[in-house]
Amino acid sequence: MKIADGWQDYKILATSAGMKLEDWNGVVLLRPDPQVIWKGRDLYSADFNAVYRRSDKGGGSWEIKKPFPAEWTLSYGDMTFIVKPMGFKHTGLFPEQAVNWDECRRLIALARTRYPNREIKVLNLFAYTGAASVACAKAGAKVTHVDAAKGMVERAGENARLSGADGGIRYIVDDCMKFVARELRRGNRYDCIIMDPPSYGRGPGGEMWKIEQNLFGFVQSCAGLLSENPVFFLINSYTTGLQPAVLKNILTLALKNKRGRATAYEVGIATEEGIPLPCGASGLFIGEEYE
Repeated sequence: MKIADGWQDYKILATSAGMKLEDWNGVVLLRPDPQVIWKGRDLYSADFNAVYRRSDKGGGSWEIKKPFPAEWTLSYGDMTFIVKPMGFKHTGLFPEQAVNWDECRRLIALARTRYPNREIKVLNLFAYTGAASVACAKAGAKVTHVDAAKGMVERAGENARLSGADGGIRYIVDDCMKFVARELRRGNRYDCIIMDPPSYGRGPGGEMWKIEQNLFGFVQSCAGLLSENPVFFLINSYTTGLQPAVLKNILTLALKNKRGRATAYEVGIATEEGIPLPCGASGLFIGEEYE
């Protein structure tokens, strides 16, 4: 497991009975987490600003206990992000992904050192609010950020401006599969690809996406967009039951004609309790020159 333990503005204070108590730069939120099947203290009696309560009919809503700003910021190193409680318990940021932001930056920096005159191009698919896009741009890459949700792309632009990285990012509001198909026809190539595909979803034209049925074929298509000397291909997944080894196998098979090696790992985040909280899986292919 790779554990995000470098945060200053974010902390998991406690975990118990399907919930986690988090400090987001001074705003304390209580949110559900399906991985927390152990029991500790009663977190509902803790001092917090808001709790996300699930509904028996699906979804849920935020219950405010103490006032706090509608949105605020927190920083990770030289990057700054907007935080805002949204639907389905989200805040617009996944702090555990800091382990992948750091790795992307390391690999891009290595590629730029070895090839100082080469422009490193990154394609970030299902890119959400753009934390990975910001990380890559801060490392000096040129990033194409693609997501079908206009509001999330706008938030990504705000995060990039706050981080001083907006000049290195091109924003595309589009269905990721359609965008990749067009890029293949255009003959465009990228040195790095990042994707964080949903478990289930529908495109703007009603296209169905199921990760078990569509992920491998989509990764195969994206492999056609990689340059001859690729730096990395990163897949993140929060789909329950999708093991890291599955992502490694997908990358190994889909990128079999590319020189490099695939690895995979659980992603976790440190807690104040001294235990890591598992938060998903990642598969990472690294080009042979950058291993």
